[in-house]
Amino acid sequence: MSEIVVGLSYRTAPIAFLERAALTAGAARELETRLVRSDHVAEAVVLSTCNRLEVYAQVSKFHGAVDDVGGALAAATGVPLAELTEHLYVHYEAAAVSHLFAVACGLESMAVGEQQILGQVRSALRGAQQGGSVGRVLGGLLQRALHVGKRAHTETGLDLAGRSLVRAGLDRADAVLGRLADAEVLVVGAGTMSGLVVATLQRAGAGHITIANRTPERALRLAAPVGARTVGMAELPAALAAADLVVSCTGSVGHVVGAGLVAAASAARAHRPQVYVDLALPRDVDPLAGGVPGVEIVDLDRLGQELAGTPGGVDVEADITRARAIVAQEVADYLTAQRAEAVAPTVVALRASARAVVEAELGRLESRVGDLDPAVRAELERTVHRVVEKLLHTPTVRVKQLAGEPGGDAYAAALRELFDLDTVAGNPLAATPSAPNSLATPLATPLAAPLARAAGGVG
Repeated sequence: MSEIVVGLSYRTAPIAFLERAALTAGAARELETRLVRSDHVAEAVVLSTCNRLEVYAQVSKFHGAVDDVGGALAAATGVPLAELTEHLYVHYEAAAVSHLFAVACGLESMAVGEQQILGQVRSALRGAQQGGSVGRVLGGLLQRALHVGKRAHTETGLDLAGRSLVRAGLDRADAVLGRLADAEVLVVGAGTMSGLVVATLQRAGAGHITIANRTPERALRLAAPVGARTVGMAELPAALAAADLVVSCTGSVGHVVGAGLVAAASAARAHRPQVYVDLALPRDVDPLAGGVPGVEIVDLDRLGQELAGTPGGVDVEADITRARAIVAQEVADYLTAQRAEAVAPTVVALRASARAVVEAELGRLESRVGDLDPAVRAELERTVHRVVEKLLHTPTVRVKQLAGEPGGDAYAAALRELFDLDTVAGNPLAATPSAPNSLATPLATPLAAPLARAAGGVG
């Protein structure tokens, strides 16, 4: 079994396409269930965020798994497979582990270094655990990724390097409206992202915050700590007209704030400047609303363009370099541990074979000389076992050490061959499929050509 990542992100697809491929939490769980019922996928976790859709899986066959995942993604998103694969990338084994760790650190985020991705990885893992699509191996890998992400933020200044999407959006609003402390702010939605928005607004000194949500209890829970007021969605038109800044992040399918609503609100305000920061995918605010006089819309597509090339500066680059070094070290440590664990069945089989030989020879001795005195037999057993243990100690210790090195599985294979050990059923190495770490060469699968093109520029 091996790790594989198949996905698309803002690096390989425009925001409009990511919007088409976006999945709700429920749809992500359904996709995971479908995947683990397929022929070549044993475990699966779907990570669906505002700028990526990725499947992490433990697979038995590389080519078959790529086809399984591609077909399942097309079915789940409703995007034709031929169109979808133009934007997909694939990472395998070491490259898959490296990609996941980099994602958890925020190194692959639109806003480099943002920490929200840690919560998203944690939520994806928890959802997969509840749905039963993830087991010990992939679950352990994602837990390790969370550790790596926390370590990168603790040991480097990556937090300072990353301008979050929220902060970037608010910076743009501040440039148009002036001091946020004097602005009327409306937050539409009361989920995790909205909580981040409200906290950031409070730190920025915004004193007039209103939260609109379909569920009053969730809105109140978010509003109470910061003294914000709440409104129901029925009151949204009036709340829009009163707001200088609207931040929307509901995660709903379809536009929550239509162009007509925006036009009516702008007219009621006599077209005074108004900024809409749309952090949702699919988009909450109808893009046509950007043509309303006095209205400026800042969505994920625009934020991505504005964040391109940032962060910059020597210190920031040094922090990113240190974070990538942490990822490289953690990947090496993880793979070393996996290789050492993979050789364990060979060591167990070798010792079991030795014990069987000892027992057989002691039985043969007794059949020749008759019943042995119990004390004599016990001493013979101890002596023979000591001899066997001393003979096996060095090779078993060395094969564990060597297994941690690249190509170390060859030593375990040599032991299996030399001692005729039958460990195929329990040995992960015996079933490891062969494939490149990242798709860069043609493969015998319908997805090969477009995936190879996409994989070339994805880290």
